Amino acid sequence: MNPITRVAVVGGTHGNELTGIYLVKKFEQLPHLIRRSSFESIALLANPKAYELRRRYVDLDLNRCFRPQDLENPHLTSYEALQAKKIYQDLTANQTEQIGLLMDLHSTTANMGMTLILNHQHPFNLHLAAHLAAVYPEVKFYRWAQAEQDSPFLRSIYPLGCAIEVGPVAQGLLDAHLFRQTEALIHTILDYVEAYNRGQLFPTKETLTVYQCVQTIDYPRDGLGTMQAMIHPNLQSRDYEPLYPGDPMFLTFEGETIVYEGESILYPVFINEAAYYEKGIAMCLTHKELVTL
Repeated sequence: MNPITRVAVVGGTHGNELTGIYLVKKFEQLPHLIRRSSFESIALLANPKAYELRRRYVDLDLNRCFRPQDLENPHLTSYEALQAKKIYQDLTANQTEQIGLLMDLHSTTANMGMTLILNHQHPFNLHLAAHLAAVYPEVKFYRWAQAEQDSPFLRSIYPLGCAIEVGPVAQGLLDAHLFRQTEALIHTILDYVEAYNRGQLFPTKETLTVYQCVQTIDYPRDGLGTMQAMIHPNLQSRDYEPLYPGDPMFLTFEGETIVYEGESILYPVFINEAAYYEKGIAMCLTHKELVTL
């Protein structure tokens, strides 16, 4: 693969996730922090209007607006649809002459610590993840179930890169510890790209543990769609921990326990994520996979 020529650090895809927003603001004020000699660095605030309003989005979720067919659809004219088209055009200018890597910065109310959401299964992404796993043993690696060619996520603009998801932190709040952890992770990724461009080898692990999403689970609801239960207290905040058949999943408002009825051990993530109530997602269930590089 040719050298990487552009790296984009994007924050504020959701206007109430302040970790990424204030990191981007910092990098805009102090661009030398993300500057490296072998590639161009861009800091981008993705959804400025939502940030001004202190809301996740204005009309619809910007991070679901990047399917190729949506970007090409002239009839999609909501604020976020137009903003997605602008971001895509800005970041793909001269793409035939450039290889880009994108980091999309997010935060979550779920207890997910430092999580990298891998984009395409490109060998570079896997080797970068293996390097980060060697440097930061606490970092987890997660993959959504969507097909790569139909991804609605902003990070799908470039084949290289990831989303960085940190939590738990409430919407609209900054957590200094997570802010500093995220910034350190960004600098490590930038240093890795610089070393890669120069033909230098960084230490990596030979295997990588990846949590692959296999399904999403909604809260129990009645025929009118009204929630009838909440996350069971025994499961709350236990992201990435094994869920065994028969383990409690939900607790009804009347006090009845609803258990996991699957036959295999799975690992829930995004447990009780506040932003996912509107999406009908109580948690994402994953398989734990060992990838050999």
